[in-house]
Amino acid sequence: MIDLNNNFKKKVFGVTLAIMAIAFVVSTGSKVLAQTASDSTEVTAPVAAVEVESGHGLNRVIKGTEKWGEEHNIDPLKFVQNIGKSTGIYQILNQKREAPKAEFKAPVEEAKEIDWGTAPGWQSLIMIAVGFLIVYLAVGKGFEPLLLIPIGFGTILVNIVGAKMGDLPDGMLAIIYHAGVGNEFFPMLIFMGIGAMTDFGPLIANPKTAILGGAAQFGVFFTLFGVAVMNLFGLNYNIMQACAIGIIGGADGPTSIYVSGKLAPELMGVIAVAAYSYMALVPMIQPPIMKLLTSKKERLIKMPNPRAVPKMEKVLFPLMLLILTILLLPPAAPLIGMLAFGNFVKESGAAQRLSKTMENELMNIVSIVLSLGVGSQMTPEKIIKGESVGIIVPGLIAFAVATAGGLCMAKVMNLFLPKGKKINPLIGSAGVSAVPMAARVANKVGQSEDPSNFLLMNAMGPNVSGVIGTAMAAGVFIATYGGLR
Repeated sequence: MIDLNNNFKKKVFGVTLAIMAIAFVVSTGSKVLAQTASDSTEVTAPVAAVEVESGHGLNRVIKGTEKWGEEHNIDPLKFVQNIGKSTGIYQILNQKREAPKAEFKAPVEEAKEIDWGTAPGWQSLIMIAVGFLIVYLAVGKGFEPLLLIPIGFGTILVNIVGAKMGDLPDGMLAIIYHAGVGNEFFPMLIFMGIGAMTDFGPLIANPKTAILGGAAQFGVFFTLFGVAVMNLFGLNYNIMQACAIGIIGGADGPTSIYVSGKLAPELMGVIAVAAYSYMALVPMIQPPIMKLLTSKKERLIKMPNPRAVPKMEKVLFPLMLLILTILLLPPAAPLIGMLAFGNFVKESGAAQRLSKTMENELMNIVSIVLSLGVGSQMTPEKIIKGESVGIIVPGLIAFAVATAGGLCMAKVMNLFLPKGKKINPLIGSAGVSAVPMAARVANKVGQSEDPSNFLLMNAMGPNVSGVIGTAMAAGVFIATYGGLR
């Protein structure tokens, strides 16, 4: 008999509340990420025709925002009001649903993108060398070969001069990218597979680890404001593009693709490359930060394995998560919904064939084509550019800040926890969304100090909460700014 007592209900509510709290920490400045026409000199020329920026510093009109009006201003009070209006409860009570328009966009139709210009042929050789380096890191160093091998080969193949594998309408890599990477299709399937592979038991057993997953999302919002600093130095990123760049900090490739598709499709290629590259390089990027911010004594802290979670709790968790998302943050429902769907199929045990297909054959196939599609975007005219550096570098900073945020939050929590209940700060680094890579890295670093210290199951708590937290942050961005395009 499963004991669904008040204690369990409080724990589940605590987990959900901590996760939802992440979603409401965003954007407090009023004139930072994008300037409007009402804030500076009036511009009447069409957007495409404007070449000269007016004003300086924060009064500078960012290219592409010349016709923006008052509704685009970043107002904290208006932000909270818009969040309220974007909830499922408000929309169910106040809005009427219209039938979707019967329009079909061909999956390989060329999307509107930045004109990246051209690049000399010799730069393709540089990118081919980068592709071989990626393959070497996967095979020789063991850095996430499931991701890096297809990304590396996609990079090599798309840069073969004359092969035209990245050209529409017939190039294989171009077809893959536009059929599923450049839209919601492959990211949704990946989230379904992640749900089928994920055990939320460690999070349910130790709900306070959700706080670590929430703290790791600081990297997302830190980068959001970091983009404003880059704008002061002449780069032109508006609020939607800033959100798409910021989500890289969650180290979640599918979510980065999803958000950029909604808010900044013109940057999707470079954002996808950056997000997946940092996901795969977790074993290289995180350990130095972990050792820098923790002492040897802290790294030696041992934690008991989480309690065994009954099946009924595991079955109810994805359903409760989905219901709360429907009621409070519908824009996050596509990501959370597919995650919950895959996890429910797994935990219910009623359709084992579907569960095994999701986490094995389907996940493997989608990972191959998605990674090839990401690699196909690593062409010199896109990567060897100042605009791309403005995406890749802040993405790396965001990832580092996210790692540090989880570590520091664990240290803060230890100040209030009694002796014997302390948290090993290393598991805080697993609060990023790279599942289960970040949890394995936390465990590996812990065992390098003490081979008998097994942190993997404890690290999975913040790791899976990081997946949910990043999806919630994505939902907030889309709910707040998705209607501005």
